[in-house]
Amino acid sequence: MKLPLLLLLLFSATTYAAPSLSPSPSPTISPVPRTSPTPHTSSSSPLDPKQLKALESLNIPTLKNPCDHHLPSSSKKPPTTVVTCNTASPFRLVTSLSFSNCSSDLSISSTALKALSPSLTSLSFHNCPSLSPPPHLPNSLLSFSSVSSFHRLSGPYLARLVNLTDLTVSSVPLSTSGLFAILGNMHHIASLTISHANLSGNIPKTFHSNLTSIDLSNNLIKGSIPSSITLLSNLKALNLSSNSISGEIPDTIGDLTSLKNLSLSSNKLSGPIPDSISSIPELTHLDLSGNQLNGTVPRFIAKMKSLKYLNLANNDFHGVLPFNAVFLKKLEVFKVGGNSDLCYNHTLLSSKMKLGIAPCDKHGLPLSPPPQKEDSSSDYDYSEDESSEKKKEEHHGPNKVVLGVAIGLSSLVFLIVFLILCAKWCG
Repeated sequence: MKLPLLLLLLFSATTYAAPSLSPSPSPTISPVPRTSPTPHTSSSSPLDPKQLKALESLNIPTLKNPCDHHLPSSSKKPPTTVVTCNTASPFRLVTSLSFSNCSSDLSISSTALKALSPSLTSLSFHNCPSLSPPPHLPNSLLSFSSVSSFHRLSGPYLARLVNLTDLTVSSVPLSTSGLFAILGNMHHIASLTISHANLSGNIPKTFHSNLTSIDLSNNLIKGSIPSSITLLSNLKALNLSSNSISGEIPDTIGDLTSLKNLSLSSNKLSGPIPDSISSIPELTHLDLSGNQLNGTVPRFIAKMKSLKYLNLANNDFHGVLPFNAVFLKKLEVFKVGGNSDLCYNHTLLSSKMKLGIAPCDKHGLPLSPPPQKEDSSSDYDYSEDESSEKKKEEHHGPNKVVLGVAIGLSSLVFLIVFLILCAKWCG
């Protein structure tokens, strides 16, 4: 009788164990170590007497050498005033003044600033909303910054600073007939930031060629992006987000070969993503979210080796997303939700990634209605999603392989018992 042979087969099946595959850990990004600031070295030369009196008129303590006064690193509150001086002899000269969290009784006189000129090259104000701007700023300034300071600034007031290389105006209402009215004579300007300033009008058709950074975000700018802006071969950062800019992205955008950051989000841009973007070798940050861009998502984006941040959310893209899991894992941030006609290939990408778009059917169309518009301010971390999925599996009983083996063995035992009973009845 073959009954012992069947029992032997049953024993062999129960001793078989399928090998378990543990997923490889998600790649982690090592934090970039921050370099320590260069320690301040004092000089034996005293401060110029005229400039010392000028600082006194600005209520800056001068009992000790103000150039050598720095708060300890353990202090939680930022200094009210920071004075930087050179190491000239026989007298040191003030080169930089920085005011922050100003008191309501502070007043900046033009006389004091004139006494600090021409050595004063940098002047900055941070969180000084009750302060009135000085009537006249020295022409020696190379850098001027006003962040959440002053009630209002005007275009003609800033336009007189013809030697500036760095201009920052943020969270300050700015009244001007146009951006070019400010920049027209600033032939040395390299870094330009005018944001949250109610700046209106169009983007100028001409910029000075040595610009390396332009930030005009969160304003009221209208019109299109002029193709002439792509002539700025030294430009590394261009931020035009949160305006009312319309039209298409210039086809010559790829001529900005030094660009690392391109942010055009929250505008009214339409048309496809230009192929020339593939010619920007060091582009690390690309944000085109919140527009009306259409067409398919270009395949060349997956070949951009430097890209770390990619936001295409809330547009009108359609077709199949041309990315695989290897490319998406390389990105630190990826957002694509809010494109109702866009779908992903479920054989290349897992639903666990929660991309915010539906999988595709065999015709390349979304299988189900996609989620609502994506919140473009929220980042997505793939490693967190994978770990949560693992926890879900752990808390939902045995996995599918173990369950299948158990069902199969149960069926086999039932069959053997049935055969034994049949053999007894027939015998």
